[in-house]
Amino acid sequence: MTAINSPSRRLILKAGVAGAAGLAAGAPSLLFAQTKTIKIGLLHPVSGVLAYNGGQARLGGLLAIEEINAAGGIKSMGGTKLEALLGDSQSRPEVGVSEVERMQQDGVSAYVGCFSSAIALPATQAAAKYNTPFMIDVGASDALVGRGLKNVFRLAPGNDKCVIDAFNAFSAVNTANGSVAKSAVIVHEESEFGTSTAKILAARLKGIGIEVKDVFKHATPTRDFSNMVLRIKSLKPDVVIMCNYQNEYVMLARTLYRQKVKLAGLFTVLGGGFNFKFIKEMPEVAQYTLDFNHWYNPRDPKALAMRRAVEAKGNMFSFEVYCAYNAVKCYADSVERAGTADKEKVIAALGASTWSDHFMPYGPTRFVNGQNEGGQAVLLQASATDIQVVSPSEYAQAKAIFPRPDFS
Repeated sequence: MTAINSPSRRLILKAGVAGAAGLAAGAPSLLFAQTKTIKIGLLHPVSGVLAYNGGQARLGGLLAIEEINAAGGIKSMGGTKLEALLGDSQSRPEVGVSEVERMQQDGVSAYVGCFSSAIALPATQAAAKYNTPFMIDVGASDALVGRGLKNVFRLAPGNDKCVIDAFNAFSAVNTANGSVAKSAVIVHEESEFGTSTAKILAARLKGIGIEVKDVFKHATPTRDFSNMVLRIKSLKPDVVIMCNYQNEYVMLARTLYRQKVKLAGLFTVLGGGFNFKFIKEMPEVAQYTLDFNHWYNPRDPKALAMRRAVEAKGNMFSFEVYCAYNAVKCYADSVERAGTADKEKVIAALGASTWSDHFMPYGPTRFVNGQNEGGQAVLLQASATDIQVVSPSEYAQAKAIFPRPDFS
């Protein structure tokens, strides 16, 4: 991730000393005056095995804070600015909890995070002790919003809705092309995200006429998929369905390609590595891959402008970026309406939110037990150079290519 330029601590201290001297000479009563800020804890795995995805999410959160402050801050509070407190869970749940506790001591007003469901589960529980609002930017497990925690909100749909919608979309594509896919193998990572998603996948595949030949799980990290792919090849499934994180997603897709496993399609649900980085680095592997995932509205000028701005700075416009960006924006809208950063009042404002100033394929926000019922993911397909929405029709940019041209 490209570093965001910021003044050094030495320069800040130097400027602070000079400023204090000037105030002491000209206006002593203002010497200790401070501008209050609303502190938002951006809690993501920016080191460890999930560092790429976490770094992308942090980028999105920082972009939103920068944009809000540049536009005048929270106007109902006299232009109060937002301040980012940066937390690194190091891709470990227990560290995520300790970061929550640290930021509580630093006066945090809300959290945005955590990318990983396994980290978000204990982190949100820790934040609940203090009734601190917690906006889930990326975290698929429905357990996140199924525990009755009044402080937890998620804009994006969870894995149950995503799987249902994914299979409806994939079934339509398969049926339109002669129902060529009749069997599948599921591969998932073994933490909360992959395990919970795979369980839903396996239960629903029969409903669209596809036999589950086997289910494989793997650790994160995993360094080699050669043996697993040999076993998959022997089963001769028509489709491999994956749900895992960046590195393992890419490694498994590459191994399937190199071992020439003949598939009608590689179909992923909430694929952690299905992004522009994948296409840029491995276009021949990525081509024709289908994924059902969070995405931006490709017909929204705001989304296209933000993509250009992010890419102009050498970053990838991945879903983590705009999921975190919109989570911060939704929180800020609730603070604006509440006219205060008081946690109880902001939680109430979030619960009544009808926020729609986003560029996702969503309607107005409507939280029910913390879950936004107005959100939806979309079916995507990679070419050798881009990713396009192929379903639903109101956002589609192209027709899905299925089965793969080399499948017979």
